[in-house]
Amino acid sequence: MGLTLPVPVVTIGLLIASNVFMTIAWYGHLKFKSAPLLTVILVSWGIALFEYVMQVPANRIGYGHFSAAQLKTIQEIISLTVFALFSWLYLGERLGWQHGVGFALICLGAWFVFHDWS
Repeated sequence: MGLTLPVPVVTIGLLIASNVFMTIAWYGHLKFKSAPLLTVILVSWGIALFEYVMQVPANRIGYGHFSAAQLKTIQEIISLTVFALFSWLYLGERLGWQHGVGFALICLGAWFVFHDWS
């Protein structure tokens, strides 16, 4: 007997994994400024393939349970969270109070997307 996970768990799990790959593809090369640009593009493209392998099923599985706008909102919140952690842990960048305020405002926007106004 197999374990069936709820649609939100599968969708959000795949979106988290896809965003980790995409963040690495887009920003991981910043520590390797001496690498040739063509090499960086090709390596990033290869990494991004794994993002698509998870992003497309996440949207397909999640659509119906979530609206397209809700799926995009979930993806953006995850993307910002993954990026903030990546830039802090991998790139060593400082996250200030203004980042927290901006992120809180984006989360407030997400609340509006998910709130049923009818």
